[in-house]
Amino acid sequence: MKRLILLFTFFIGINAFSQTDEEVIKSIYDTSLSNGKSYEWLDHLSRQIGARLSGSLNAERAVQWTKEELENLGLDKVWLQPVMVPKWVRGTKEYAYIETSSGETIEVNICALGSSVATPALGVKAKVIEVHSLDELNTLGRENIEGKIVFFNRPMKATLMNTFNSYSGAVDQRGSGAKEASKFGAVGVIVRSMNLRLDDYPHTGNMNYGNTPLNQRIPAAAISTNHAELLSSMLKLDSTVEFYFKQNCKQYNDVLSHNVIGEITGSEFPDEYIVVGGHLDSWDLGDGSHDDGAGCTQSMDVLRLLKLSGIKPKRSIRVVLFMNEENGLRGGRKYAEIAKQKGEKHIFALESDSGGFTPRGFSFDCSNEEFNQVLNWKPLFEPYLVHSFVQGGSGADIGPLKDGNVVLAGLRPDTQRYFDHHHAANDTFEYVNKRELELGAAAMTALVYLYDKYGVK
Repeated sequence: MKRLILLFTFFIGINAFSQTDEEVIKSIYDTSLSNGKSYEWLDHLSRQIGARLSGSLNAERAVQWTKEELENLGLDKVWLQPVMVPKWVRGTKEYAYIETSSGETIEVNICALGSSVATPALGVKAKVIEVHSLDELNTLGRENIEGKIVFFNRPMKATLMNTFNSYSGAVDQRGSGAKEASKFGAVGVIVRSMNLRLDDYPHTGNMNYGNTPLNQRIPAAAISTNHAELLSSMLKLDSTVEFYFKQNCKQYNDVLSHNVIGEITGSEFPDEYIVVGGHLDSWDLGDGSHDDGAGCTQSMDVLRLLKLSGIKPKRSIRVVLFMNEENGLRGGRKYAEIAKQKGEKHIFALESDSGGFTPRGFSFDCSNEEFNQVLNWKPLFEPYLVHSFVQGGSGADIGPLKDGNVVLAGLRPDTQRYFDHHHAANDTFEYVNKRELELGAAAMTALVYLYDKYGVK
């Protein structure tokens, strides 16, 4: 009887070993769609913990909870990696209105941009100068800008199919608008929200002052796209209208936080590392479900799906939940710094930070030789409609790992709805589809499986 059991176990092992890549990937998808955990985890992260701005109590609650969940998976190692992060607090809700020359006021929706200074206690009220680019400031000069509020109103370009390209083409006004406008004596900045549709949600996001002295920094806020349209049309009719806004944000000293890391140690090449992850922090207006709770719970489920599929990785596979992508990238930089100090050899890193929508493929930051290997795997993903493989781009948190050898990749879901929710109050759990999220987790697991099995060129 004992010999019969041993033979049975032997043949089961042979069968598992002899599975084709197609069969393994189908098993991964079947498990994710029938027994996935990413949606359940996201429900808790979003609705029980909520918004997770770096340095906040909720961010630390998320650190402790995700660490416990990874420990429950029975991974070989789970630990917290300390990292100092900025602590910026929004304060009480912002308030703004447009005032006509006749004294009528129209309340509008704004939100302070991340890292902005507050307005004076009584707010800021001034005439408005509308511009569509940073370069336009130079053309207008100080004589047309000094003492005014600069209104940056360049929309995201609607004709681009990849909405991330639309975002990239407009976001400089948010990031550097206040820094540049202050050079010409502006007293504040209002920026059209980074959003392709017209709605009433202002979208926050980080901005920076560069080397601008503290006493010369001016407050910056985003205005909803509907109200940006309204302000622009009113300025065309009457250039003397004024804008008032008040915000109470504050920057504190850096505080201690953590990256959360879990690992399955490799059976053959334990000193070669594969990373999959997302960023645990979020902005504070919604609950951060798409940006980037989805990427975090998908990444956690990658390790779980590998274990459930009976795959014993050759290489060490880590899930890393990075802290502080939104307003500093401290977590990604710290992880890369420690990896370099330890001489760790990372061969592949994958990030999910584009929302929990239907996966369409991956982008790869790698050599042509490496990309050719990836193209050989493309047919394996075609049955799942995840076969848009492009070269260039990966993820912000894994970017610091780039050294000319490691292959970096990003999950690329359908982008059409992402910026409806990005950095806004409607980035909430009810806008995440369970099946779409689980399809993304399966696609990520399949790609990690292939890199673990075949390595890099």
